Amino acid sequence: MMAAAGAAAMAGVAPAHGGGGLRRMPGGGSITDVAGLKVGHFTDTRRPTGCTVIIAEAGAVGGVDVRGAAPGTRETDLLNPVNMVEKVHAVMLAGGSAFGLEAATGVMRYLEERKIGFDVGVAHVPIVPAAILFDLGVGDASIRPDAAAGYQACKSATAKPPQEGNVGAGAGATVGKLYGAKRAMKGGLGSASLTVAGVTVGAIVAVNAVGDVLDPATGRILAGARTSDGKHLLDTRAAILAGDLPTSMREGAATTIGLVATDAKLTKAQAQKMAQMAHDGLARTINPIHTMLDGDTVFALGTGVSGKPGNPMLLGVMAAEAMAIAVQRAILAARALEGYPAAVDFIA
Repeated sequence: MMAAAGAAAMAGVAPAHGGGGLRRMPGGGSITDVAGLKVGHFTDTRRPTGCTVIIAEAGAVGGVDVRGAAPGTRETDLLNPVNMVEKVHAVMLAGGSAFGLEAATGVMRYLEERKIGFDVGVAHVPIVPAAILFDLGVGDASIRPDAAAGYQACKSATAKPPQEGNVGAGAGATVGKLYGAKRAMKGGLGSASLTVAGVTVGAIVAVNAVGDVLDPATGRILAGARTSDGKHLLDTRAAILAGDLPTSMREGAATTIGLVATDAKLTKAQAQKMAQMAHDGLARTINPIHTMLDGDTVFALGTGVSGKPGNPMLLGVMAAEAMAIAVQRAILAARALEGYPAAVDFIA
């Protein structure tokens, strides 16, 4: 059993080197510690961009909670507890803005070839919800994840801990964009897990926020908008509260997308609540969050492999904690792209 918050966040720390010294990587584990899941990335280094697939071959009860005002999603309505389909077979997270939703088509093809899906008698129809983030401002916007990218992500999927940082859906992610791309920093993809009372909860997230990313234990900004000379962190929240607002910003030019999962048995209503509470992890680590410029979306899956009934209070607290750790890991694992320095370049 792991203790919560502070102890959980510092368990299994690994070093991340910054310009002025050493930064400890928070947390440990990954989404694949949840039995019944595989994760695969496709990363297109030409731009970069990419996609990340979470596969539940035996099916998993699903839920979703969309908080941002500019989401790009697929198959989220069927996750409503009042609707019929109980289980999903994969979730796709992708860059490429709305174009990236095509990656889910490749996931469907991969699963159909293996007869994985909702049996309708004449075919197996894979249920593949998806969400995208906006990364078209990084590199050549004509390069986006497509069906072939989704298929390749599935081919690479394993139950091993997934890569973090500049990979998959986090390849082209950036953060701190309220004052323009020239003052933004590199985002990325991160994952983490917790085990309490014999139940495991994992999280995976692609951090592409308009806001800053911070360490919730200290309040210290890890990455975000920089000062006009690019040499220091600005503190977006403080700037807004001081009346320093940008003249304009493209709507939807951000979005953080992720997934939490457990090996406990869930109903669809419990999965939806777990996704909802996981957003608390985003709110602890990203500020501002859930803005008109973001399409923040979190999915939840319950594989039920442990055979243990889900406790919504426990699972929600664990989901928020795992998500908060995964966000920090995404930022600390990210590495600079041209024009977008990384957290490790700024923090000791």
